[in-house]
Amino acid sequence: MLPLLAYQVVTQYNRLQGKPITVGLLATNTLIHLRPGFLRSVIPSIDDVWFNAYLILKYKDLKRFFLSPFYHVGDSHLAYNMISLLWKGIQLESSMGSTKFASMVGVLLVMSQGITLLLVKSLLFFNYEKPYYHEYSVGFSGVLFAMKVVLGSQSESYTYVHGVRVPSSHAAWLELILIQIVSPGVSFLGHLGGILAGILFLRLKGMNSGSDPLAVLIRSVGRILSRPLGFFCRLNPFRHRRIFGGGTVGRRQTSVDTWRCRACTFDNSCLLPRCEMCGTDRQDRAMPSRRLSHRFDLTPEELRRRRLERFG
Repeated sequence: MLPLLAYQVVTQYNRLQGKPITVGLLATNTLIHLRPGFLRSVIPSIDDVWFNAYLILKYKDLKRFFLSPFYHVGDSHLAYNMISLLWKGIQLESSMGSTKFASMVGVLLVMSQGITLLLVKSLLFFNYEKPYYHEYSVGFSGVLFAMKVVLGSQSESYTYVHGVRVPSSHAAWLELILIQIVSPGVSFLGHLGGILAGILFLRLKGMNSGSDPLAVLIRSVGRILSRPLGFFCRLNPFRHRRIFGGGTVGRRQTSVDTWRCRACTFDNSCLLPRCEMCGTDRQDRAMPSRRLSHRFDLTPEELRRRRLERFG
């Protein structure tokens, strides 16, 4: 399964360029799962971080609350979740930007874990204790279900879940049911908590039109770290060499018939006034405005629809 995950990452190499949060999440989950020798003294074992409501509530073990999503019980578990993260992360980070995407992932992780804990605790009032209160679980699935809800809210089209055609906004619910039927041993409340976290996130986002404090903090930290990182990158003697695929490392090189988006670095046709990937307005003033016909002045909704159709 790990070679399959590596193959998927290589095939999506071009689309992963300019997606540091998605790449970072993939690398973090994979390194924690592999636990190489030089990191074993730093990374706790899976026995110390299982998500267990009883241990978290009784001993206030926050380590289990925050770290359990980054652990997986096997190679197939890791590969399935990371391939799902690869697909969802590229689309969401391209449309939202890295800063807002990082903020969203952090919020969804805390909310999905917290809602799952509340669901387990609430079952105690109905004397439904054993199946869930002492259950052990790990995995990034809760956050992925929340991301699926957010991604589905951006499209009014249909999608396929294991061969079944459903509206994109209902895909997470169908996947929850199908996974439970195929693999009844998985954490049902963990996945349900992720779906509810995605719905709650969208509601809170709709109510709050101001700036996201967490996104502002992440942006500030990114600006502080950008200078030393940029300095070390300039010291790299191989930065101007072409790797493979459609992009280059180092100097920007784009075709004369395209322009590169400043937000997601996607190369767009010179006839488009907005980025086809994320909808950001074009900032290149060198091209005369008469070349932009009114029929190419697409709305953000139309650009989003075309992007989803293009990338499936």
